[in-house]
Amino acid sequence: MLVESIAFALVGLVTGLVALLARPSYFRTARTLTVGTALAAALLGGVVTHFCLEGRYPAGSIVAAAVASAVLTATLARPDLAAGLAPAHRHHPHRGGAHRAPRRHRPA
Repeated sequence: MLVESIAFALVGLVTGLVALLARPSYFRTARTLTVGTALAAALLGGVVTHFCLEGRYPAGSIVAAAVASAVLTATLARPDLAAGLAPAHRHHPHRGGAHRAPRRHRPA
């Protein structure tokens, strides 16, 4: 179990670093949070899978650790905040006049 735990930790670290290197603009949070989430998810996913499979398939546990790490790291990604990828309709004030009739208030 010790060797598998080291493998789970390595899988988590690699997953977190690959996510940061592949799409650095998607992860606006602290880099340590991204890598830490990947590491914790890989350890937790790997240990749970190890006990579910009763230690018979260590390769399956490592694959499950990688999947858990990738899924939980992806929850931190914010592609809507990435530089240059924000939709055009966001963060623009509403303009009155040209495209819509002015509001008229009813007299009291």
